[in-house]
Amino acid sequence: SIASSPEETARYRYLEFLLKIENDGWGRHIRRLRRGSRVAVEGPIGNFIFPGNPVEKQFLFVAGGTGIAPLRSMVCHALQADVSGRLHLLYSARTPADFAYLPEMRRYARDGRLALALNATREVPKQWRGRRGRITRDQLAPLVEDPATLCFVCGPAPMVDDVPRTLIEIGIDPKRIRIEEW
Repeated sequence: SIASSPEETARYRYLEFLLKIENDGWGRHIRRLRRGSRVAVEGPIGNFIFPGNPVEKQFLFVAGGTGIAPLRSMVCHALQADVSGRLHLLYSARTPADFAYLPEMRRYARDGRLALALNATREVPKQWRGRRGRITRDQLAPLVEDPATLCFVCGPAPMVDDVPRTLIEIGIDPKRIRIEEW
């Protein structure tokens, strides 16, 4: 998935992608690519996009694993375009080592530009300060300060099935929930 924001792409004249290469063979052909390799790119395809001039003042991004890629693009775009409003990111990955873009997201959080919550679903070291297990209502509810929050959800199928249902239970109108499925 594209992970660069439109502003980064325009400024640096490249697209950044986040790719996961599985040990079982999926994506192995990517390992042959080197800097300067030519690749064919199609798209963009779909409607999982951040609105051009959002009327909302509250945004919630819920990412699972490499589902952070399009959400990273949206978060960076919102920050670089000075979109007014509060940005929340709930980011879940298997282990702390599986979080892509974590130093960048933590920097935005330290600067007060992004509210960041982390969730690991598998092994964690003793010093882990985030939550553990699947995303729950208790984690989502505090991130929804306004029922007019615009929500974006991207990640593994079970998460993309569960999180929107929970957001609706919390009081978010289904029209305010945008999902991307793999």
